[in-house]
Amino acid sequence: MNHRRPECALECGNYSVRRAATVLECMSTASLVKQMYMRKGYLTEGTTPLPRHENAITLNAHDAHQIMATVTIRFDSHDTGLFADALYVKEIDRFRATGRKVCELTKLAVDPRYGSKELMASLFQLAYIYAHFIHGVSDTCIEVNPRHVGFYKRMLGFQEIGEVRTCPRVNAPAVLLHIEADYMSRQIAEHSGKGHGYGSREKSLYPYFLNCSAEEWINRALNAKANRAH
Repeated sequence: MNHRRPECALECGNYSVRRAATVLECMSTASLVKQMYMRKGYLTEGTTPLPRHENAITLNAHDAHQIMATVTIRFDSHDTGLFADALYVKEIDRFRATGRKVCELTKLAVDPRYGSKELMASLFQLAYIYAHFIHGVSDTCIEVNPRHVGFYKRMLGFQEIGEVRTCPRVNAPAVLLHIEADYMSRQIAEHSGKGHGYGSREKSLYPYFLNCSAEEWINRALNAKANRAH
């Protein structure tokens, strides 16, 4: 395991988004995921928290009192692969065959009391920073219920690359979506930092991402911190 990878966080007014670091945070995260899965009628056996390890990062948005939202980034590896391989290995292998580096987003859960565009954008942007800047990921996949496909297409620009199948982990239909890190980079460069000026009818999350100058500062800070660790 590479213990020298930098850690990063986004401070967003009255809440922050950062990597889950303690056993209590992992337990609270699992509790939120389980609650949200139960509301949707999904199986919850797979929500048991796992210890920190090289191939997965759990990010939490939280204030001083509770975890408001969470998502886990699972990185591809020869040993474990991705959860999505169970249903969509042929689709994912197309990226691997050309040398692309793939990850997946999983265990996304948002407390509906706090599901604002700003919070969602913060969560996805930190996932983007960890996946693209820190781990060099070129392509991100996510399995979603067909009812939620429209959200991911409108809000972030994901595209369908796998047909509807039944996911045994949650006993629900799933569709595989995909997005390129380069596409996200272009959208952030064009739209970030404009959220409040766009108004409540804005259908994309990118205007609620940090603006480019702030993101470039984060990248420089991460690189400097990584270099100091060597």
